[in-house]
Amino acid sequence: MTDTRRRVKVYTLNEDRQWDDRGTGHVSSGYVERLKGMSLLVRAESDEGVSSAFSLLQYHSMDTEKSSLLLESKINPNTAYQKQQDTLIVWSEAENYDLALSFQEKAGCDEIWEKICQVQGKDPSVDITQDLVDESEEERFDDMSSPGLELPSCELSRLEEIAELVASSLPSPLRREKLALALENEGYIKKLLELFHVCEDLENIEGLHHLYEIIKGIFLLNRTALFEVMFSEECIMDVIGCLEYDPALSQPRKHREFLTKTAKFKEVIPISDPELKQKIHQTYRVQYIQDMVLPTPSVFEENMLSTLHSFIFFNKVEIVGMLQEDEKFLTDLFAQLTDEATDEEKRQELVNFLKEFCAFSQTLQPQNRDAFFKTLSNMGILPALEVILGMDDTQVRSAATDIFSYLVEYNPSMVREFVMQEAQQNDDVSKKLTEQKITNKDILLINLIIEHMICDTDPELGGAVQLMGLLRTLVDPENMLATANKTEKTEFLGFFYKHCMHVLTAPLLANTTEDKPSKDDFQTAQLLALVLELLTFCVEHHTYHIKNYIINKDILRRVLVLMASKHAFLALCALRFKRKIIGLKDEFYNRYIMKSFLFEPVVKAFLNNGSRYNLMNSAIIEMFEFIRVEDIKSLTAHVIENYWKALEDVDYVQTFKGLKLRFEQQRERQDNPKLDSMRSILRNHRYRRDARTLEDEEEMWFNTDEDDMEDGEAVVSPSDKTKNDDDIMDPISKFMERKKLKESEEKEVLLKTNLSGRQSPSFKLSLSSGTKTNLTSQSPATNLPGSPGSPGSPGSPGSPGSVPKNTSQTAAITTKGGLVGLVDYPDDDEDDDEDEDKEDTLPLSKKAKFES
Repeated sequence: MTDTRRRVKVYTLNEDRQWDDRGTGHVSSGYVERLKGMSLLVRAESDEGVSSAFSLLQYHSMDTEKSSLLLESKINPNTAYQKQQDTLIVWSEAENYDLALSFQEKAGCDEIWEKICQVQGKDPSVDITQDLVDESEEERFDDMSSPGLELPSCELSRLEEIAELVASSLPSPLRREKLALALENEGYIKKLLELFHVCEDLENIEGLHHLYEIIKGIFLLNRTALFEVMFSEECIMDVIGCLEYDPALSQPRKHREFLTKTAKFKEVIPISDPELKQKIHQTYRVQYIQDMVLPTPSVFEENMLSTLHSFIFFNKVEIVGMLQEDEKFLTDLFAQLTDEATDEEKRQELVNFLKEFCAFSQTLQPQNRDAFFKTLSNMGILPALEVILGMDDTQVRSAATDIFSYLVEYNPSMVREFVMQEAQQNDDVSKKLTEQKITNKDILLINLIIEHMICDTDPELGGAVQLMGLLRTLVDPENMLATANKTEKTEFLGFFYKHCMHVLTAPLLANTTEDKPSKDDFQTAQLLALVLELLTFCVEHHTYHIKNYIINKDILRRVLVLMASKHAFLALCALRFKRKIIGLKDEFYNRYIMKSFLFEPVVKAFLNNGSRYNLMNSAIIEMFEFIRVEDIKSLTAHVIENYWKALEDVDYVQTFKGLKLRFEQQRERQDNPKLDSMRSILRNHRYRRDARTLEDEEEMWFNTDEDDMEDGEAVVSPSDKTKNDDDIMDPISKFMERKKLKESEEKEVLLKTNLSGRQSPSFKLSLSSGTKTNLTSQSPATNLPGSPGSPGSPGSPGSPGSVPKNTSQTAAITTKGGLVGLVDYPDDDEDDDEDEDKEDTLPLSKKAKFES
């Protein structure tokens, strides 16, 4: 048999002053050679085994062979150990590292406590073994010289003296300890509460103010034994009464009136266990004291209330554990929730209870939370939620939504599995009903969620935003499971697009039947923005499912109708949706966009926006810039062929001129298939010399005597000597002749090109070093820094990739200092090897540097 007395939970206090569960195990004490002293050892239990009936925490049987060490802590003679609630031992390992052992049985706690006290030489009857803070030697000597603290007699005339004693004891840990022991041993708290009744009867306000200070000071003593007295059934309301008389307030608060008259405890399902019922009452009232009655603690007082936080935390853990183990209670709860005979008021109470029950579960650690939600799942919480969400009561639906969010955040796969099974059952039922010519009106749970999102009446759509987040979690492939035989992603997304996507897109399709939104009020725009946000998420994370849906249902065309909305945020959502599609660079999407001419709404919105420099302007330009930089050839050709006349006058950015250049280069390659090979030949001669050629040239240079070189003589590499200049220029000359013929046919286009600074689709080999860009035709505004016509502006006249007006159209061979070669830029000595490649790949900002 397993020794249940030694079964414990190990907790550590995190930065938020919340207890984190480190595991379940069995504790023992013994000498550890490595630590050179008696130590506490906790060995972890196996995760499998039969659970016990311990109501505070759930434990499992121990596998000693496979167990691991959860805790190994030396019992330090100077460490302050505290015993709380008969089953807790709490201490600090370091300045900000608190530990706690929660025992299954009181006997085990007493046994380990005796070991600790034995090491420290203390009497096991104490609840704390050491001072919590080190003090000076003088103060320690003074305190040790007096055996105990004598409290004044509990009388009305001495309340001020008692208040001063409590206040003076708080700064000193030793004095706090002695004061706490005195209050506990003499039953002083109950005597003080008797005086409270006397003061209230006599309307002695001064005495009530003193009692407020006394009770507040007792809270700051941070003593569990005192809390157990103060929070007992007979004392807690009087303690709250004392805290109503804050001297800083002109009128006392009415906390007791609220707790007894306003706050009613509704026992929706009868609780047969009186201990559980008392624990619920106690926890609610202590939580109220912490949140509403006690003043906000100062920086110095916050740590003094840590025991109060722990008291509430362990109470909640105990309540959840006791309810979870009461199968009859949970069975009755879910039976009444789903019973059609349950009246609306009763159902609302049941839902609110279940919501609070789930909220309490958030205090549990992962292992206990798993058991909690598995219990709820087995009890049928999801079918129950489906019934609740189908009700007309808004408050009930809101509470059900909160419960659903707990389930989705805990385990989205559990929810997905339920809705797919539900769909399969509905399909089977529908087949039978179809044979009988009866319609199946069952609605899937996930479609109920979508409908509640769409039908949210809140002007700010608070509920819709919450539900959209839950839907996104459910359709997120990142949290979907995958097995060897099947993937949850494939199965669930197939279900979602078959049964649910049409419900999600219904408001979008209903509002985009014309050229502009049929309803364009603010709330509708907000809702459609939420739908678009979810659809954009699907485009990014789903593959063929969303692609097939968009193309088959012509969704993108309907979405782009929203570009005409008067609400800029909705138009931007529509644009973001298209931008996400283009960003995939998928030719199926691209062919769909071109076939339906889906750039037209974007171009219209761009032109209607005018010259305003706003988010819409920037977002549209960024889309076209992406197409240019990524060189998406099909979209580039489509935009230039269909929308160039509308965009050619936009010269404050070089995006559209750059697109035209890309298009002309593509067309030139199509018309002249040999052009690419000729570019390659020229690059091989001018730019791409391999390492061996370079080494040969350097060796020849250093082996040549200076006297052998005549002035003006060109030094030509051996590989170049084998080439005849005429051989190189012959194909170029032929090409230039063909180009001149083509230019004569496109004279009008060339004229526009020269005026605007756009490059014609020709292959330029040289730019004269004496050429200056003619900017006289441009207005002064275009010459501002950063404007399209300013010097150094990417794509402007004079920049790489553009041809100045008076540039020679023929290739030239120049001799510079006797060095023969093709001339590109006269001041470009160092980067000749890279110009040709970087022309097409560098961003605009980089190109600007070459011309500066």
